[in-house]
Amino acid sequence: MGLLYVQETKAIYEACSEVHNKIGCGFGEKVYQDAFEVELKLRGIPYEREKHFEVVYKGIHLQHDFYCDFVCYDSIIVEFKAADSLPKWKSQVLNYLKASGKQLGVIYYFNEESLRQEYVRLSDRIKTSHGK
Repeated sequence: MGLLYVQETKAIYEACSEVHNKIGCGFGEKVYQDAFEVELKLRGIPYEREKHFEVVYKGIHLQHDFYCDFVCYDSIIVEFKAADSLPKWKSQVLNYLKASGKQLGVIYYFNEESLRQEYVRLSDRIKTSHGK
């Protein structure tokens, strides 16, 4: 399967790269999020910050919800991390994708000298078999 939203993810990466180039590594996630929001506005990229997603189980809205860092272009979940890459970050974004019905998420890691990104697709969900 090819990459979804090629032009959109490129624009998001360029905005993140500008933030990383200007600020560098070592700050907390909120600093990068604030600067990224400025870049999104300057570039005219549509977004929602700290987007709320409800979790529904058997038609009932559960008490605890999800808040992802950003949704850009009404299609791409964007999550910022100022820590090392861990499997739980990918799992977190997969949960956001499931709760939102979106197909693509991108994690940006700001804790290194070079900006790093990891694409997460709903199809990346680990399939397990139970029983037999």
